[in-house]
Amino acid sequence: MSTDTGTAAGSTGSSGSASSSINLESVRAVAKKDFQDSVRSWLFWGLSAFFFTLLVVVTGALSYFGEDLAAQGATTDMLVVFVSQITKLVVPLIALVLGWKSIAGERESGSIKVLLSLPHSRKDVLLGKLLGRSAVLSVSLTVGFVLAAVVVAALLGAFDIVDYAGLLVMSIVFGVAYMSIAVSLSSLTSSTTMAGAAMFGVFVLFYVIWNALQQVFRLLSQREILFFDYVEYTTVFQGQEATARRLQDWVYLIMNLDPGQAYTNGLTLLTDVDALENQSAVNAQMFGGELPIFLQDWFSFLILLLWIVVPLAVALYRFDRVDL
Repeated sequence: MSTDTGTAAGSTGSSGSASSSINLESVRAVAKKDFQDSVRSWLFWGLSAFFFTLLVVVTGALSYFGEDLAAQGATTDMLVVFVSQITKLVVPLIALVLGWKSIAGERESGSIKVLLSLPHSRKDVLLGKLLGRSAVLSVSLTVGFVLAAVVVAALLGAFDIVDYAGLLVMSIVFGVAYMSIAVSLSSLTSSTTMAGAAMFGVFVLFYVIWNALQQVFRLLSQREILFFDYVEYTTVFQGQEATARRLQDWVYLIMNLDPGQAYTNGLTLLTDVDALENQSAVNAQMFGGELPIFLQDWFSFLILLLWIVVPLAVALYRFDRVDL
């Protein structure tokens, strides 16, 4: 009898271990269903139409008001600058809304138990939801950009496909980072109300609090409170050397952990836009001509990768242990 009990216990332990493992086929199945549901609900097509309209409207404005830019061959540069400022705000909002009910909605309605009664582990569901929602955002971005490319090329005349593609790629990576944050938070909340509050909190954190931090740091540095202080550096202004001041290195590190700032920095690497490169040159002057590692373009991809991996890792650990 003790042998039978031990065997049963062993079977249960094995089953519990298997249920928490990752099955790529299950992940793919969950992601595929999630994507197909979005297509059937017209969410995907609505997002594609939105991105298409955004690009066409900005391009139309540039072609109408930017004759001087066209003469300089800088229209694609300005398109990247203007659209990136809009997508920097819009893409996170879309990602947070898409990820909001991804798992919290399933838990609230009880359908998560039906989903888990199929051969899917909790990790499969979490990863599948992330991949499915990321695919909705990424493919809709791609469709919108590709369809708009013909109109953009026709209206701008001078059209740099490399810069245009760089903007698309960077926007997708940026969107996936926010999607990881959104889906991960959704998996950690038991209701859509709590999940919605979490999404709102994320937006406020990065677009209100994070932006206010720099002003707070400047104020503290002006008064030399605690370890806050300015660093003096020499710059060239109108052909003459001048002394200027900047914040401490660690302050810039904190500010650049913002996904939005990483998105902007990444565009400098993937595009050849003068405005972005000039800002990079100004930043280099502040640090004696060579940017520290955390301000270099390639590091922005590492920051976005961390925003994808870290929330997901926490969610995979916690979601496997919460009571549904």
